[in-house]
Amino acid sequence: MAASFVGHPLLSDYLGEGAFQGLLIKTVTTCQNSPLMQPPDPEELTQSLKQSAAHERFFLCGAAPAIRPPHYDFFCQWLDRGMAGTMQYLPERREAYAHPRHVLDQARSVLMLGASYYGEDHSQEGPIVPPGHGRIARYAWGIDDYHDWIHERLKRLIRRVHQRWPQVGVRGVVDTAPLLERDFARLAGLGWVGKNTMLINKRAGSYFFLAALILDADLCYDEPHETNHCGTCTRCLEACPTQAFPEPGVLDARRCISYLTIEHRGSIPMELREGLGSWWFGCDVCQDVCPWNRHAAPEQSAIEATSTQAMIDLNEVITMDDDGFRQRFRHSPMWRTKRVGAIRNAVYVLGNQLDATAVPNLVKLLHLEHDSTIRAAAAWALGKIGGSAARQALAAQLVTEGDPAVGTEIEFALTTIEHSQ
Repeated sequence: MAASFVGHPLLSDYLGEGAFQGLLIKTVTTCQNSPLMQPPDPEELTQSLKQSAAHERFFLCGAAPAIRPPHYDFFCQWLDRGMAGTMQYLPERREAYAHPRHVLDQARSVLMLGASYYGEDHSQEGPIVPPGHGRIARYAWGIDDYHDWIHERLKRLIRRVHQRWPQVGVRGVVDTAPLLERDFARLAGLGWVGKNTMLINKRAGSYFFLAALILDADLCYDEPHETNHCGTCTRCLEACPTQAFPEPGVLDARRCISYLTIEHRGSIPMELREGLGSWWFGCDVCQDVCPWNRHAAPEQSAIEATSTQAMIDLNEVITMDDDGFRQRFRHSPMWRTKRVGAIRNAVYVLGNQLDATAVPNLVKLLHLEHDSTIRAAAAWALGKIGGSAARQALAAQLVTEGDPAVGTEIEFALTTIEHSQ
């Protein structure tokens, strides 16, 4: 998502980069192989694909055989440990991840592609966030959804293949296809999987999107990336605000800020809310602290983005109705959260920032918002901020609140204010 969690925009292997709503290229269908047509020369096909991919601004490109992913068993164990959280689309399709042929019948090769989204502030750990504003993960800084950018380029690559080799079946995928992208990216020589579960390239770091072309033809395969260059460094593990890494190379999505702010529905567990800090959408912490990103060579970004898009006015978010949310975010990665998730996240951040100027809008949400998740979040934030206006609003709502879960949040918030005095 993240992944860039698909945020962590590249959490597709172990967090399901549906965290960053992916789509399949469905407009181009595979060709039926004709017995009169000879298979393409692997070297010629590979060279053509790589040249075309570079032209389409995929700065990384490598080929791997379509095989059972080396970490498929680990992926299944990860699912069995419940670490996918509520992302049921992952365990429901676990068998499909066992081989690329479940994405394309007779799959023989996987061409892995990388497109940068590094943007500005390469040496910074993100911008300073003023009160009343929330942080946005780098992959979502662009105006448009990165999926659209990638889709168009995959379609052009597929058309070029079909124009020259109409007998070749090919499918382009982004994010939600049952493909363990990072396994195949490593097999294709693009990098190694770091302790934060991100694919890391020695030259470019980890701030890039992954996409793939799956073909029913042979390619000239690149050497797998067998070495790991994380060494003894554990900065990513130690920096995670919610301790989402129970061990190196294992991400518990249920504690990941990208998952919590994008994929998770309903209230965020109380013990994790403060860990969100100022993150409104996604999280870059484990990437920002990675030394390989500090020294990454700049690449042309796949998205037109600047650091001015790194944050959002939270009071604007919490006053949005459905139409306003649709108009603002319909064609952006933020659409994934839906209005309820966007407001919920904004309210938690305002509570973390102890932003007293937000109290009037939070009181309106507490009294007038029909969604119980938002009312519960408003109660928690008012309890954190405190003050007489917050206490009076909470006490009044407790009398009329019909949802027991929201009532519990209000009672906790009133207790919090009482103890803070």
